Amino acid sequence: MTPQEVLLRILEDLGEEEFEKFKWFLNQEEVLQDFKSIPKSRLEKANRINTVDQMFNKYCRNTIKVNEKVLMKMNKIDLVRNISRTIKEPTGKSGEG
Repeated sequence: MTPQEVLLRILEDLGEEEFEKFKWFLNQEEVLQDFKSIPKSRLEKANRINTVDQMFNKYCRNTIKVNEKVLMKMNKIDLVRNISRTIKEPTGKSGEG
């Protein structure tokens, strides 16, 4: 499973209100800390697939880290653990550990 597919699966686990909150956090630089926010205009009408594309275009290899920061802020620790497990299984690299 690619990182894009993992992220899409995670976003599909969020309800509509949670997904809107997720996009809002992507626009908050204080939440993202070392990463720039995605402009509100690029996210306000974005569906889950568009959001994944926007995140990978903006953050490249750091997209999973950004995703984890936002999910932690939303208290979605179970989804963060799920990402870690899913990403580590298919790849031979252990970027974090």
